[in-house]
Amino acid sequence: MVPGSDACVSMASPAEVRMAGATPGDAADLLAAVIHSRQTVLPKRLDHPAPDASQLALILGSAAAAPDHGQLTPWRFVIVPEDARSRLAGAFAASLVERDSQATPEQVEQAREKAYRAPLLMLAIGQLESGDPDIDASERLISAGCAIQNILLTAHAIGFGAALTSGKALKSQALRTLFDLAPGEDALCFINIGTPHKRKPARQRPAVDSYVSVLANG
Repeated sequence: MVPGSDACVSMASPAEVRMAGATPGDAADLLAAVIHSRQTVLPKRLDHPAPDASQLALILGSAAAAPDHGQLTPWRFVIVPEDARSRLAGAFAASLVERDSQATPEQVEQAREKAYRAPLLMLAIGQLESGDPDIDASERLISAGCAIQNILLTAHAIGFGAALTSGKALKSQALRTLFDLAPGEDALCFINIGTPHKRKPARQRPAVDSYVSVLANG
């Protein structure tokens, strides 16, 4: 409200104004074009070019729209540029040896190779314990997941492919050291983004009634 006035001042963003005037058909088209058409594109199917600086800013900026109880921003992302991939490769190799001292040279090399696959590679880190103790780790993890999904959807919307990758190396001391993870932080997954040179057929989505029910009245 404006002081001394009964008139309401609209604080809606231009995007909110456009969406408010959208028809159900417009919304369905948006869902079909962005959400329902998104699919995982494995790193081996991602080529250059990677997003440029302005595209990357758009992709990363979308994470800030994730729900965030207490405004903790309980997540962060670390980009691994091409000139730092050898350091990540070393951490992957060390992680394998940490788990399996009998790993063969071929297995170690396979572990190292994973660092070089995607044109754009970043690590998603969840800050699941620091900050307000009244905000549970599960809420923080959900917020991180929403931020990651926003990144995936935005990358897809502007023409890129993306995939999440994980593995036992995420819990290794070698990786924690490389990314300087603080106590209470966990490596959640790697986000791989690039230009898809091959897409797999769209997978069958689960039917709504397979995952939605209604609480009975009494």
